[in-house]
Amino acid sequence: MNVMRPTDLLTVSDVAERSGFAPSALRFYEREGLLHATRTTGNQRRYERSVLRRLAFIRAARNVGLSLDEVTAALATLPESRTPTRADWTRLSQNWRQRLDDQIAALSRLRDGLDSCIGCGCLSLRKCAISNPADIAATAGPGANYLPAPLRRGASA
Repeated sequence: MNVMRPTDLLTVSDVAERSGFAPSALRFYEREGLLHATRTTGNQRRYERSVLRRLAFIRAARNVGLSLDEVTAALATLPESRTPTRADWTRLSQNWRQRLDDQIAALSRLRDGLDSCIGCGCLSLRKCAISNPADIAATAGPGANYLPAPLRRGASA
């Protein structure tokens, strides 16, 4: 049986320093059920070292463009909410490959058109590769509606 020693546990500041996440983010992820902490008799949070791998997974998934709900769903597929292994990462990240391919293609199109238009629909350029007569882009709602969809995903600040 593997017994956890108090020295195996990390404080919030230890985890924040090692992971690059702010302590407030750690508390938020704990409230959302993405992380688990134990409490000392003085009610201070302590994290197992394996939380660092879980946080790396969260950061990588968010950088791919996954929403927090998608990250939560991905982590929920792990037995007993354990830390992702390399095999888990391979399995879960295969589902993200198409998303990355779409984002790469959209960024390439954006890069290639930067000298004429970024797809915002603003009508502020004399010569724009995308026409927006009578501001029809406004009917599609807020934001850069002509920007390729993979680049608009999760745009809420």
